Amino acid sequence: MTDKEMRELITTIVEPLVSHPEDIKLDLKDTDEFHEYMLEVHSDDVGRVIGKRGRIAKAIRAIVYSIQFDGPKRVRLTIVD
Repeated sequence: MTDKEMRELITTIVEPLVSHPEDIKLDLKDTDEFHEYMLEVHSDDVGRVIGKRGRIAKAIRAIVYSIQFDGPKRVRLTIVD
């Protein structure tokens, strides 16, 4: 999977959860071990994306982490609040 496809996947998952889809911002930070996607949403939507006890965030991460990304690096998703 490429960077563009991963961005589309994350956006497709997150958009229906939020009230302000126009405020979704997804940045990529490359480190030696990870392709780290930094997800920012409107302040009113942070709770919706994380969910009770982090259940929604865990589900989103499970999907994203299960995808084979190009190269040896692993993918990490960080929700910025």
